Amino acid sequence: MKSVQKGFTLIELMIVVAIIGILAAVALSAYQNYSNRAAFSELVLAVTPLKTAVELAIQTRGPANTDALDNALLGIPAATTLIHGSTVVDGVITMTWQDDGTPLDGITYTLSAGSVPPPVQWTEGGSCLTAASARTS
Repeated sequence: MKSVQKGFTLIELMIVVAIIGILAAVALSAYQNYSNRAAFSELVLAVTPLKTAVELAIQTRGPANTDALDNALLGIPAATTLIHGSTVVDGVITMTWQDDGTPLDGITYTLSAGSVPPPVQWTEGGSCLTAASARTS
């Protein structure tokens, strides 16, 4: 009588383990990138009160140019370093990620007020944009 094979051979099991290992390696790096982006959204949201203050200063105080838009002037709050650092200098809002041992240490996000007459056109910048483009290339 002919015996019927039951179960998997060693090579089949090794191939399955190798495929699972490759998928796990790809998924882990994608997850790290996703979790860093999710954490960084905290910094992007933290810029909202400063953005509103700069827009209100432009609309209600009517400065001659963006050079007058600084911390603690025209109703713009003073610079802070409570959680993340924030400054407003010449109409440019700069948020800096706290030094907390994560890959995001020291990464900045900036918003630049385009001009004084409303509506204000904002331009994004900072090291977060160059770091993101370096990861994707």
